[in-house]
Amino acid sequence: MKPTFKKQLLVQDVQMDGSINFQANGDINVYPCPWEDDKQVTNGERVSYKGGIEVEPDGRTRVKRYNIGSRGPLHETLFETAHGAVKMTRPQIRPYNGRRRMDEEFVYVMFKFPKKYGRDIIEAVYRQEKEQILGFIQSRKEETLWD
Repeated sequence: MKPTFKKQLLVQDVQMDGSINFQANGDINVYPCPWEDDKQVTNGERVSYKGGIEVEPDGRTRVKRYNIGSRGPLHETLFETAHGAVKMTRPQIRPYNGRRRMDEEFVYVMFKFPKKYGRDIIEAVYRQEKEQILGFIQSRKEETLWD
């Protein structure tokens, strides 16, 4: 399993005086004041990110970046064949009625065949790879329930 790292967007937390312009088309421009030239916010290059903006009626504004990729991959590959894969969802902690709960894990079997294969070739390859995948599933120590 690969470790997930949050991308560091800014050098550090910086407080600075600035000018904020709210435009009629929805744009918000923030300009630092001239006496703040000695402060550096990024590591010297332009940083762009997606985020959400909340503007209060009195002008207080909060910009929160989206947590892109912080949860890691949604599926973990357990077994692969030439045209198929067995994947399992990773459990995620989600809020539920004020309490936190763990999501269930699901196992998916996926096949992808090129369009150029004919029906007979797809059926033959499917049977071979199905046997490989069933052998893998039966080798697991946990009991697998199928609906």
